[in-house]
Amino acid sequence: MASESALMRQRLITLFGAVLILLAIAMPRAAEAEHWRAVLVAGDTAQPVFDNAIRAVTAWLVEHGVAEADIHRLAASAGPRNRTAAPATLRRVLGQIVALQSGPGDGCFVFITSHGGRGLGIYLSRQDEMLTPQALARALGQGCAGVPTVVIVSGCYSGSFAQPPMAAPNRVVLTAARADRSSFGCAADRTYTDYDACLLGSLAHATNWEAVFAETRDCVSRREHQLGEIPSLPQAAFGSAVRNLAVRF
Repeated sequence: MASESALMRQRLITLFGAVLILLAIAMPRAAEAEHWRAVLVAGDTAQPVFDNAIRAVTAWLVEHGVAEADIHRLAASAGPRNRTAAPATLRRVLGQIVALQSGPGDGCFVFITSHGGRGLGIYLSRQDEMLTPQALARALGQGCAGVPTVVIVSGCYSGSFAQPPMAAPNRVVLTAARADRSSFGCAADRTYTDYDACLLGSLAHATNWEAVFAETRDCVSRREHQLGEIPSLPQAAFGSAVRNLAVRF
């Protein structure tokens, strides 16, 4: 009887181990990418903060090994600040994302900064258009399907971009505000918006995108508390395949 009990325990241990192995295989793992392509969009020129932000993000990407040729910049208007940027029309922004055509080993990085409209999306002033979460999700589905993708949408009411259909297993999505809240810092005398300034600060040392979100959110909260602003409440969505995605290019 004792030997039968021992045999049964051994069988249970073996079965339990097999289940753990199967679970480990089935669980999504953090994706990795060796070659990143980026699309950066400054949607409005009413203040210089948006142009300043895509220039700073460009410099950060290059510093981290992304080739200049793989960084596609679009801005509301050409000029001294944007000599190398294409016009940020809705057609061009979506077309550039679709044209990334990423495959195995690739990654997509999309950064969009502008004003936002509640329930409308992100403003593209070049032709007085709005970029919606639905349109962006469709473009990403064509240009970045299945590859690690980081999308940062900086603007008022941008939290709708962290919800379906934008939320996906292969995407990290960070937004500057909740879907019903404003964000702050769009002023002619500012270098960056509050969110973009905090984001750039966190990118300097954060090791993964969850840490980037947490540090940026806390930084924004401190700034807004000091100014007595209604909290913007930045949002995020972390897909199951990129939950621990490293900040590495």
